Amino acid sequence: MQQILDEHPCNDNYGAPRMQLALRQRGIEVGIRRITRIMRKHGWLHTRRRPKGLTKADPEAMASENLLKQDFSADEPYKKLLTDITQVQCRDGKLYISPILDCYNGEILSLIMRNNMKKELCMDTVKALNRYPVRGAILHSDRGSQYTSGGFRETLEKMGLTQSLSGVAHCYDNARMESFFATLKKELLYRIPTYRMTIEQVKTSVFRYVFTYYNQMRVYTSNPDGLPPAVYRRMQMEKAA
Repeated sequence: MQQILDEHPCNDNYGAPRMQLALRQRGIEVGIRRITRIMRKHGWLHTRRRPKGLTKADPEAMASENLLKQDFSADEPYKKLLTDITQVQCRDGKLYISPILDCYNGEILSLIMRNNMKKELCMDTVKALNRYPVRGAILHSDRGSQYTSGGFRETLEKMGLTQSLSGVAHCYDNARMESFFATLKKELLYRIPTYRMTIEQVKTSVFRYVFTYYNQMRVYTSNPDGLPPAVYRRMQMEKAA
């Protein structure tokens, strides 16, 4: 367990279930109670902080149907996508983070970060999906004014995406996206002095965490055998081929 924690700085955020999967990947079968007892003894368990919502619903916007209805499962990649915005305070202002997550394997497919949360931030996040076969997919978000704007909906139409929106004040309608933000903040943003770092420095840290660690290395409990998102997708595509 200590060797697993030493493999990457962010691994010290592993809880007991993720540690159990990491051990299993190495051929070691251990009960969850024993793992919990050992991790608690060594001070390896941490409490969670829940991030607050950021975008504000537009009450006058034309409502799109909630197509997901809290069903975040997907049998194929690039069919059900989630998006939202979160923020972090930096030395020279606020950084707004806009990712798109694939429900199939939890992979972050697109990530745009800027010093404002205008609709163009969300539109460019969608446009960055052009390297994936996403035409025909559902993209789910909350009812923030960015997502109900005409420009954003035009972008979805050009990309061949179908919009799905959460119900007003229904935070669980986009719970899996909120879970990613909670992970990002717990494992990275709450652990570095972002208030002393520039926006560009924090952007570099977030990009490195997401595309080097989260997608490629981190044990992901929702995937079979805890496989990292990108690793699981590649294995399934190779099998299909």
